[in-house]
Amino acid sequence: MASENSPLLAYRLLGDEGVAFSANGAGGPGGASARKLSTFLGVVVPTVLSMFSIVVFLRIGFVVGHAGLLQALAMLLVAYFILALTVLSVCAIATNGAVRGGGAYFMISRTLGPEVGGSIGLMFYLANVCGCAVSLLGLVEAVLDVFGADSARSSGLQVLPQGYGWNLLYGSLLLGLVGGVCTLGAGLYARASFLTFLLVSGSLASVLVSFVAVGPRSIPLTPRPGPNGSSLPPQVGHFTGFNSSTLKANLGAGYSKDYTTGAMMNFASVFAVLFNGCTGIMAGANMSGELKDPSRAIPLGTIVAVAYTFFIYTLLFFLSSFTCDRTLLQEDYGFFRAISLWPPLVLIGIYATSLSASMSSLIGASRILHALAQDDLFGVILAPAKVVSRTGNPWGAVLYSWGLVQLVLLAGKLNTLAAVVTVFYLVAYAAVDLSCLSLEWASAPNFRPTFSLFSWHTCLLGVASCLLMMFLISPGAAGGSLLLMGLLSALLTARGGPSSWGYVSQALLFHQVRKYLLRLDVRKDHVKFWRPQLLLLVGNPRGALPLLRLANQLKKGGLYVLGHVTLGDLDCLPSDPVQPQYGAWLSLVDRAQVKAFVDLTLSPSVRQGAQHLLRISGLESEVLFPWGWSPR
Repeated sequence: MASENSPLLAYRLLGDEGVAFSANGAGGPGGASARKLSTFLGVVVPTVLSMFSIVVFLRIGFVVGHAGLLQALAMLLVAYFILALTVLSVCAIATNGAVRGGGAYFMISRTLGPEVGGSIGLMFYLANVCGCAVSLLGLVEAVLDVFGADSARSSGLQVLPQGYGWNLLYGSLLLGLVGGVCTLGAGLYARASFLTFLLVSGSLASVLVSFVAVGPRSIPLTPRPGPNGSSLPPQVGHFTGFNSSTLKANLGAGYSKDYTTGAMMNFASVFAVLFNGCTGIMAGANMSGELKDPSRAIPLGTIVAVAYTFFIYTLLFFLSSFTCDRTLLQEDYGFFRAISLWPPLVLIGIYATSLSASMSSLIGASRILHALAQDDLFGVILAPAKVVSRTGNPWGAVLYSWGLVQLVLLAGKLNTLAAVVTVFYLVAYAAVDLSCLSLEWASAPNFRPTFSLFSWHTCLLGVASCLLMMFLISPGAAGGSLLLMGLLSALLTARGGPSSWGYVSQALLFHQVRKYLLRLDVRKDHVKFWRPQLLLLVGNPRGALPLLRLANQLKKGGLYVLGHVTLGDLDCLPSDPVQPQYGAWLSLVDRAQVKAFVDLTLSPSVRQGAQHLLRISGLESEVLFPWGWSPR
């Protein structure tokens, strides 16, 4: 197992400039030289593009058309409330100390320990893999909507054959393009993301202007297949311009069948699709190994991106409800192109945001996988993900992730994967909130984040909200994800993990034990509630196992202390010989399977040593000497 010191402790002891991590840990593979990205390019741009993804262009009509404006706004508020709580936790952990590569996985594992952190990190990795597949499937859907042979669009370019096999081929080709960019490194990805950001911003600006500038028009819709294989009569959607009657008709919910899957929609299924499009808040944190100053860039960039995307989503919801009838919203998820002043610009935005979201998910997944592989939590299974290029790019992890995305593409439908992806992201968000909650409850001296706009209340509310929404969206997927997390945690526990990371559970136990010890009052002791308090002095532990077990049976719920006196004088010795012995004595307690504390002391005689042990243990009982050991 990889061995390293706790980054939080190291940060507080050495200071901001004193932390020096090797390039071989779970951090960025290229070391300090690989940290080149600014807050805007490394956090704001990828986070905004990931949170927009395919939803902003192809699922606004889906959400508003099925849920209505009021429920759509409620879904958006709930989604961003959960995201905001998680962002507060991310900001707190990111500003507490040095953040290395791996993003959310690094934050969780170094707080909750390798067993829980490793299992949740792998699930967050799978969420990014599935998120990449969802973006690619959305892109294929958008391409076929214009260029597909079965498309009803009168563009004259319907040349691409359609069907499950063809769709899988198109998705695989696009995945090859995305994988090629990610394989070449984070620098090329950042430049491509910035160009994509400009294209998406221009496309969104044209859509917003079109809502105001375009007059009322009727839009023919694609004929849908009937129950017996025949086509239903063609429908016509209406863009009415700003109309109060249109808004009134779109206020309430009107759930119907999704024309892409044939499934009946409800609040949970629509929310799953919406939330899946807003789950990119970790895109910047996933790039922590390439950021110049991750402790500053992650909080600032993430908050800016969340605020910006919330404003855009809210504005699009209102504009769609004011101007489009429900038929258009429910039967043409890509209606932005039909109402745009220049439709090709919308197409460019759709393709650009889908490619960018898929790249963000794939490169984020590869960084998480590389961190997992570097920590050696899953052994040889992830060994190929350790391979890096000369510039530090983990191309082995990229190829590994590329193969898994290819398998996920077999699902074939965007909305089919939305619930599973959303549940996986919620598990990761709940874990981040739980990490921050644990650190806050433990009152750890080294947990002093510079970001103070959080409390244990926000962390606890974030955990509860994520768990609640998991089961509301998909009880089966939620139960399956928790079961998978439990199995992975059990596997990592059986393999053993690097104990040098530290466990926040030990800090929580210390905090609680100290609190209750302070509440004990010896003046309130009563004979009715007397319990035995035993101090067993052991000279030779090799033959003391029967005696240890006998004393353990005598204690009857009382206090049992296992003591040992090492003869000597500390003034005459170069170092304390007692401290190195604690580990061996604790192993003896584990082997004997007794419930005992261990106290060791150094003294010139056994009698004085026994008196020392009685006083430092706070016991008021007779000392039990083993046979053959006289208290001289």
